[in-house]
Amino acid sequence: MPKDFRATALERAVGRTLAGWRNELGLSLTEAAGRVGFSGAKLSMMENAMQPSAPVDIMALGYVYKVPTTEWQFAISQSQHAAGLRAITRPEPEIFDPAADLPHLVADATLLRTFTTDMVPSVFQLVGYTDAACGGDPVKAAMMARLRETWASRSDGNDPLTVEAVFTEAVLRQVVGGPRLMKAQLLRLMEVTEQPNVSLRVVPWTLPAMGPPFTWLSFPHRQHNDVVYHETFLRSEYVEEPAKIEQVSQRFMALRDLALSDGESMELIAEAAADVS
Repeated sequence: MPKDFRATALERAVGRTLAGWRNELGLSLTEAAGRVGFSGAKLSMMENAMQPSAPVDIMALGYVYKVPTTEWQFAISQSQHAAGLRAITRPEPEIFDPAADLPHLVADATLLRTFTTDMVPSVFQLVGYTDAACGGDPVKAAMMARLRETWASRSDGNDPLTVEAVFTEAVLRQVVGGPRLMKAQLLRLMEVTEQPNVSLRVVPWTLPAMGPPFTWLSFPHRQHNDVVYHETFLRSEYVEEPAKIEQVSQRFMALRDLALSDGESMELIAEAAADVS
């Protein structure tokens, strides 16, 4: 066992699987270890992820416990994958930054669908709102400014970008940058809804939490698949696998169905603007 071994969450899950096999048979550690030819200490360390579980040991346990072959083979594949993750001793260099690239994809897109929970969609933000929302992060503010400018350049003309935005009522009620700025931002939302290529829908307070934000982009060329962008405070990333895109598609459509209509949403935005003081 490596002296500096630190189990991954996946290795801990494998350990729980091994313990589950034994418990289903009602065997003690000593009984099970005796059957497979291990020491009780070794089996305990495997089950508690205190040491790596070697494929041959998992196979031996699967055979002794009479676990279906597909199950112990799957546990082996998990263990091997976890070992590969653990073998990475230092972070890989950043070779691609989706956050920096996103404005370029927006420039190429024909349709932008976005769901937000705590901020006005980036493309509709006023400069002051962006600065306040970014909390002094100049890199984030610059990226969001590029998104806003990209949409502004695509909001009319021969090649307008269609935007379908769904966001929670919390976006309207949270005062960002002070009352005057927030009122101006809400009036800006009312203004953009007058454009035929923009749809805004609000999910009211009465509905449960809807999950994390994301942006879903579609493109004019069949060689370019849809892309979903999402981020956490740790990283930003693109999702491009067709199966996952389909899941996002279903979720977005469900969110639109839960939200108020465009007209009702406009009324709620106007009400929120009137309430800001």
